[in-house]
Amino acid sequence: MEAKILATLEYAKILHKLGQHTATSLGTEVAEALTPLTDLDDVQRALQATDEAYKADRLKGAPPFGGIRNIRSALQRSRIGSTLSPAELLDVATTIRGSRRVKRHVLQLHDDDPIPMLAQQAELLTDVRPLEEEIVRCIDDQAEVMDSASSELASIRRELRSGESRIRERLEQMIRSSSVQKMLQETLVTLRNDRYVLPVKQEYRSHFGGLVHDQSGSGATLFIEPEAIVTMNNRLRELRLAEAREIEKILQQLTAAVAGWITELDGDLDLLGQLDFAFAKARLAHEMRAALPRMNDRGYLQLKRGRHPLIAPGSVVPLDVELGNNYSGIIVTGPNTGGKTVSLKTIGLLSLMAMSGLFVPAEDGSELCVFDAIYADIGDEQSIEQSLSTFSSHLTNIIRILGAMTPKSLVLLDELGAGTDPAEGSALAIAILEHMHTTGCRIVATTHYSELKAYAYNRKGVINASMEFDVQTLSPTYRLLVGVPGRSNAFAIAERLGLAGAIIEHARGQVSEEDQRVEGMIASLEENRRTAETERQSAEELRRELEQQRARQTEQLRRFEEQKDKLLGKAEAEARELVAKARQEAESVMGELRRLAREEGAAVKEHKLIEARRKLDEAAPQPRKPSRPAAGARESGKIGAGDEVRVLSLGQKGYVVELGNSEALVQLGIMKMKVALGDLELVKEAPAKPAQPKGGATVKRTRDDQVRTELDLRGTNLEEAILEVDRFIDEAFLGNIGQVHIIHGKGTGTLRIGITNHLRKHKLVKSYRLGGFGEGGNGVTVAELS
Repeated sequence: MEAKILATLEYAKILHKLGQHTATSLGTEVAEALTPLTDLDDVQRALQATDEAYKADRLKGAPPFGGIRNIRSALQRSRIGSTLSPAELLDVATTIRGSRRVKRHVLQLHDDDPIPMLAQQAELLTDVRPLEEEIVRCIDDQAEVMDSASSELASIRRELRSGESRIRERLEQMIRSSSVQKMLQETLVTLRNDRYVLPVKQEYRSHFGGLVHDQSGSGATLFIEPEAIVTMNNRLRELRLAEAREIEKILQQLTAAVAGWITELDGDLDLLGQLDFAFAKARLAHEMRAALPRMNDRGYLQLKRGRHPLIAPGSVVPLDVELGNNYSGIIVTGPNTGGKTVSLKTIGLLSLMAMSGLFVPAEDGSELCVFDAIYADIGDEQSIEQSLSTFSSHLTNIIRILGAMTPKSLVLLDELGAGTDPAEGSALAIAILEHMHTTGCRIVATTHYSELKAYAYNRKGVINASMEFDVQTLSPTYRLLVGVPGRSNAFAIAERLGLAGAIIEHARGQVSEEDQRVEGMIASLEENRRTAETERQSAEELRRELEQQRARQTEQLRRFEEQKDKLLGKAEAEARELVAKARQEAESVMGELRRLAREEGAAVKEHKLIEARRKLDEAAPQPRKPSRPAAGARESGKIGAGDEVRVLSLGQKGYVVELGNSEALVQLGIMKMKVALGDLELVKEAPAKPAQPKGGATVKRTRDDQVRTELDLRGTNLEEAILEVDRFIDEAFLGNIGQVHIIHGKGTGTLRIGITNHLRKHKLVKSYRLGGFGEGGNGVTVAELS
């Protein structure tokens, strides 16, 4: 793409906006080097990266790019053997740490919501933790080499601190002496040239022995190193030189370690820059309220309410335009300051943005094309240095475009043929447009010439367009109207401004009859368009009202159904409560009858009692199902707890005991095993369970209620189990059953112990024991009835 075209369409300003959203200098470099791509696959990959970053940023936020630095210069210096400073080495360590954080964040995002392209880039980031740990062990957060960097450095610094302490003690003893204090300007110890000195008054120089290292600006104070500490200061000097040599040695070792990872670190910097760049594109899209465009390479372009990204949102007028389907050229006519040039730049700039992998400020569903090149002749390019007029400058540019364009190019021409004689200029403009149209490229051109309106009307594949103008306010609306040629509006404007009617009528008489017919046709088309627009707006308002009314009706119906379910549920609860009381009374009566039967030998027919109780149970109303599907309702064909399933890998049938997110616990005969959900096939759904009163337990029985020798109490608490055992033994006793099996499971043993304690005191139980082999073992108690 030519740099001149990018400058004309202000592409650099978009890159500047993009660079403001990068978090690192690495991302800024990538953003500033961005250029439009001309291959459809490359453009779609770039847009996919932006889309993934846009989605991830909206859901979880951008990765933490803090601490990442552009360390390329440090890597280059380590490559040639130059020693890196502690600050440069610290930048290397923080960049490695930041790279690891970015990788972890992106991969976590990918696990939650797939972003394959960004995840693939993050996976390529290398883990250089050993180098990071070695640098951090030697250099602290203030970029200072620590004592722990080497045992030699630690020893030197211990001796340094000890020596400094001895010197300070010696000097403080001196300044506490009254004879010395009178010679000092201030009673303090200071440093000059890394040597400890005292501030001595000038007049006492001859009385205070030692070396003068400095004096004050006024000369009244001399900074003297007392003779008593010269040797001690010399030793400190030697230690500092040794410290410097040891630090240099440590830095060289760390630099050599960095040099060993140059290839990996260079690659990581490129990847980090690309990731930062992708999230910068996402943040720019958020700022511009931009959308992902569809892309093609067949020359088709459709913008839905496209907005120029460099115009303030409150001032920009959306643009609707389609090109490349029924027509390949658009001729835009209309007065100056109507927005024709802005429309051209909007089409060109949004095309460049999409070809660069950026979202475009337009509505969803917009589609743009990957052109091999975009050419533009926009603005006054008169050159004084080259002695070219406006017309010559435009024509030179157009000649260059004619020589370079292809059928896959987009050409934007502003004020085609302007700057010369109108007759010749319009003829030349028509000839240029015809040549371009024959080539097959896509064209959007603006002009003042009325002859081009007729050309666009008569030429297949070319269509007129105009910028709307409000005659009542004498101002443009900046709306592009495709299919309607522009009017001059000169007479209407003159009349609104108060020009005499006679003059206007005389002027109209000078216009040819053909031109008047064309203007009348345009006026009729514009009136019809306005009528259609008004009717469309009315239909749109009516549609919105109908949708709102339907939404209100749906909400009212939902509330009605909820209220109905609530009232019916309340009534059913009251009915269940009444039936429960009646059941309690009936159970009391039945218990009394059994007692009489045992004591007096009365022939009470148990099956009639059981039948009566069944009828009483059936009298209880069942809870109604909500009239609308409940949230989280089970989908048809979906496996649930209790379902009969087939394990495909084993070819065995079983029952689902527990259901997890990705696997299920399945009972296969006497064995339970965990099986992946994908390895299960639904055979039969579990029967729906009847509703239980709140807090109640479900007791499972393995035989028909009329002939039962087993009672399954697994899943109940002890209090409920005792009640069920009493009822079960009563029924078995009346049914002349001598031996029963009570299934309580193994578990913690609480249920088994409680049941055996209860059986020990039960007057109908002669003896009891735990189950034997084949009877369930410790999970079953066998009771003999008297």
